Amino acid sequence: MQKPGPALRGIGDRPTDPRLLANPLDFICEDHLRERLVCEVIDGLGVSASLNRQAVLTVLRFLNEELNVHLRDEAEDLFPLLARRCTAEDAIENTIRRIRADQVEAIRLMPAIRATLARWLDTGADLTAADRATLTRFSGHVRRHLVAENAILLPIARARLTRADLRTLSRHMRSRRGLPDFMETPDAE
Repeated sequence: MQKPGPALRGIGDRPTDPRLLANPLDFICEDHLRERLVCEVIDGLGVSASLNRQAVLTVLRFLNEELNVHLRDEAEDLFPLLARRCTAEDAIENTIRRIRADQVEAIRLMPAIRATLARWLDTGADLTAADRATLTRFSGHVRRHLVAENAILLPIARARLTRADLRTLSRHMRSRRGLPDFMETPDAE
C-alpha cells in the first residue's frame, strides 16, 4: 500500500483531501485523523475560559458538513462490506456493534453541541457546566469509536475487502460528496 505524501496528508486542519478517495480506506484513515484533531479542539473549548471564534467555527463546520457524511460512509458501506467479507474468526460483529453505539450517542449529542456553539457565536454567553460536560461526552464517544475502527476494523478491511469492494466504496463515498467517479480504484494491499 502506498502512503499518501505530505502534500495530500495535510495536518488535519481542513477537510480530508478528496484525491484520497482513490483509495477509500486511506481516505477514512485521514478522516479519522481529522476527527481526532477536531475532538482536541472540542476538548479545548470545554475547558477554555474564553472561546476562540475560529475554533467554534471549525467545529460547527465539521459537525455540519463532514461528520454525517463520514458516518454514512461507514454505516451504509464499510460496515456492510465488512460483514459480508469477514470470516467467523474475525469476530467483527461485536466490534461493529460497539462502534455503532458510540456513533449513535455522538449523533444524539450533536444538536446540543450545535445549539451551544451557535448560542455562543450569537451572544458570547459563557458555556455552562452542562454545556462543557456535553462537549466532553461527545468527544469521548467519537474517540472511542475511532480507536476501535483504527485498531480493529481498518486492518481487517485492508485484508478482507476485494478490489471490487474498494471500487464500490470509493464510488459511493464520492457520490455522497457530489464528486464524479474514478475509472479505477487501487488495490488495498
